[in-house]
Amino acid sequence: MVYGIKCPLGQILPQPLKTLKKYDTNTKIIEMDNFFTIRFRRATAQRFKSFSKKVSGSHSESIEQIIDFFEWHGFLLAEKFKKGIGREILRNRKRTDVVVAIIRDIEKHRTKPTTAMLELLFERSPKKENARTIKPYVKQKRDPQQEAFIKKVEAAIAMECENTNLKIELKQNRKDIKGLLDSIHLINSVFGKSRLELDMDPKDFERLKQRIQKG
Repeated sequence: MVYGIKCPLGQILPQPLKTLKKYDTNTKIIEMDNFFTIRFRRATAQRFKSFSKKVSGSHSESIEQIIDFFEWHGFLLAEKFKKGIGREILRNRKRTDVVVAIIRDIEKHRTKPTTAMLELLFERSPKKENARTIKPYVKQKRDPQQEAFIKKVEAAIAMECENTNLKIELKQNRKDIKGLLDSIHLINSVFGKSRLELDMDPKDFERLKQRIQKG
């Protein structure tokens, strides 16, 4: 029988019902279980969507990056952001200056960093947890493990810096003493005792004297 064609009596035979395709909803339900709905103000949501496009490929990744940033640096939303980030910048700058000084000294004097320092910097860093759980916002203190790690690194860097400064100072003192000894000459006298004579510019001698006294 042909459907959808006008018959001699002027009636049009109806189209047969199309068979609905079987759709497995289990997969879609499982995928949706991984998502959680949060209500935002429309202006806030639009602002976040435009921001999320700049930093990540999805809104979830953008949120995780923001949370990781605040948790890693120990910033609290309760305090003023300028105050917290200013304190962290000063702290990182001080730490960076020490590291740069050590690197420059290594390049100049060929000194080697200690094994303990390398282990602290590259091997013993606290591992980031892979599991993520949704928790309500509460005021959190800095991670004790992170604080302990930072203190160990700072102590190792300070010790290495002090050791390097002592080596530089010792090397300079040896150089000054050698220069002083090279400037002393023995003068033999026919009628009296032999004496030592210092052949050095008075200004150089005064600078050497002040440097030794300060040390």
